[in-house]
Formats: sequence, C-alpha cells, structure tokens
Amino acid sequence: MLLSAYRQGVFPWFSDGDPVLWWSPDPRFVVFLSELHVSRTTRRIVRQRRFRVTIDTAFGDVIRACAAAPRIGQRGTWITDDMIGAYTTLHELGYAHSCESWRDDQLVGGIYGVGLGRMFFGESMFSSESNASKIAFTVLAGHLRRSGCELIDAQVYTPHVSRLGGREIPRAEFIRAIAEQIAREPLSWSPGELDPSVVESAVADELAED
Repeated sequence: MLLSAYRQGVFPWFSDGDPVLWWSPDPRFVVFLSELHVSRTTRRIVRQRRFRVTIDTAFGDVIRACAAAPRIGQRGTWITDDMIGAYTTLHELGYAHSCESWRDDQLVGGIYGVGLGRMFFGESMFSSESNASKIAFTVLAGHLRRSGCELIDAQVYTPHVSRLGGREIPRAEFIRAIAEQIAREPLSWSPGELDPSVVESAVADELAED
C-alpha cells in the first residue's frame, strides 16, 4: 500500500491514535537538485568534515530518532511502532533508505525516506547537534544528483529545506514528474560512507547566502 501511494504522489501523515490519513498536497514542496543551494557556512562545514556521513548504515536508529524528535506545533508523532515496522520492511526490501551524520561513533543527525526509480521521497529528519541534519541532507542531495536523481520530494514547506533550494510546484506538475522519474532505472543504494566532495559538484553555480 505504501509503495502504491508513493507512486501516486500520496503519503501517510497522522497523529498517534488517529486513523491513518493520506495526503497529496497542492502545491507540493520539492527540491530540484539542479537548483540546490548551499550556503558558504554549510560548504565550509562539509569541507572540514565535522561530520562523517553515511548511507543505509543505521536505518532503524534514524527512524526511531525521527519519531522521538520534538516538532514545533505538534504533539506526539505519526511515526508509530506500526509505521516504523512498515518502513523497516521497505528498507529490508530495498525501497526505504537513510542518510546519517556521525560525530565520531555517535549518531547525531539523519534523514530517511523512500527511493523509487530516480526519485527520493523524503520523510523525516532529526538532529541532536547543530547542522547535523542539514549536512546529512546536503551530502545526500549531492550524492543523489551525481547518481542521476533530479528531484527530492519534501512534501510540505519548511524553512529549513527552503533555504536549500526547495520550492512549491502544482500537484499536477509533481504527479507528471514522479511518473517520469520512477519509470527510470533505479538509483544504486550501496551502504557505506559518502564522499563530501559530491556537494561541490552538485550545487547551483550561485552560492546561497548564509
């Protein structure tokens, strides 16, 4: 059901104790990776390698940390035990993925979502240290663009992702885009450490302001 929903531009979002609610916002908030913006400060943090960034090495830890992370204006979380189980199954099947930021051997930030074809559908992020989730997202975006991905679904507007180049597009345009992208050859998701240099080769020519 989850895979069918994502293929149609639909995702689950609800509060613990509520029935499962399905959403397809109009407009849709996305990041075109050709428009990725990275500030000078973020580039400097990436170059200094303050965080070690990996992919698919701690999916369970990331999704549980996202479930536990406090959200401004929200009570509880939609990432219930059932949802954790469902997305963990998708991960085991090769559809759900995580990107992790580490300080030494401590997980300090990350993002998880669903990959179909050449699309990545971002679900949730967490950070227990300043900039940790931003670096995970930025390095992942650079890696995805270099791998042939053109679009990340960010679902609904957030200032955090907006500063990285996110913008809203009409739902009809989003549905057309995902139909095209998920029909393409799937991205390769090989667990391991990501090279931070992917950021420099992936960002838009004009530097974003700090």
